[in-house]
Amino acid sequence: MSDHLTLAQVDSDGAIAETLDRISPDSRAGFLRKGAILGGGIIGGGAVLSALFADAAEAATENDIAIANFALTLEYLEAEFYTEAVAMGAIRNARVRRFAQVVAAHERTHVAALKGMLGARAVAKPSFNFQGTTESEAKFKATAQVLEDTGVMAYAGQAPRVDATAVLKAALAIHTVEARHASWIRHINGAPPAPRAFDQPKTMQQILAAVAGTRFISSGPAMTATGSSPSFTG
Repeated sequence: MSDHLTLAQVDSDGAIAETLDRISPDSRAGFLRKGAILGGGIIGGGAVLSALFADAAEAATENDIAIANFALTLEYLEAEFYTEAVAMGAIRNARVRRFAQVVAAHERTHVAALKGMLGARAVAKPSFNFQGTTESEAKFKATAQVLEDTGVMAYAGQAPRVDATAVLKAALAIHTVEARHASWIRHINGAPPAPRAFDQPKTMQQILAAVAGTRFISSGPAMTATGSSPSFTG
């Protein structure tokens, strides 16, 4: 198996179209900020991690909100992909099934953390059609590797653009776990877990270009690097 899988290799009909709803202009000041995150227990990672995302909610700039919503859309996709794959029951190998179960829980927690941080300005979850990749163990494994590698590059690419240190700390708490996921599925697939000494981050435009022709996300406005609804740069 190649250690450089591409989206085209995984699904010739298209697989991961990012979409993003318009960011709500109503920030509601705090959306209960720390109260919602700490009191509601939506993160599930302990008091220290809860405080990390609460601090990020307080410090986030408009630019940070846009970046966090970009990340949230990726996390929605990953969480739904793994959750659906587990529910489908097509994964027979115990080691692969364990990976899917653990990562599904992680990605759902990432979604909850980012939604708690964003409050009223969190983008809505779109609908998905995974084109049969959750119904085949082989397709699941290949797609999971692409998703995890893409997620790691996306977080790394946006890190230098984050304004608030608190937001960067919260993002890195997710990024390192995504990197562990990528190494885990690569090991399962027989690909080198760490094929090189340095990774090349990807810009938002590069991530969008890699997924522009795919169709995992089946509803919602298209997420684009330029234009409206909303626009992204970087």
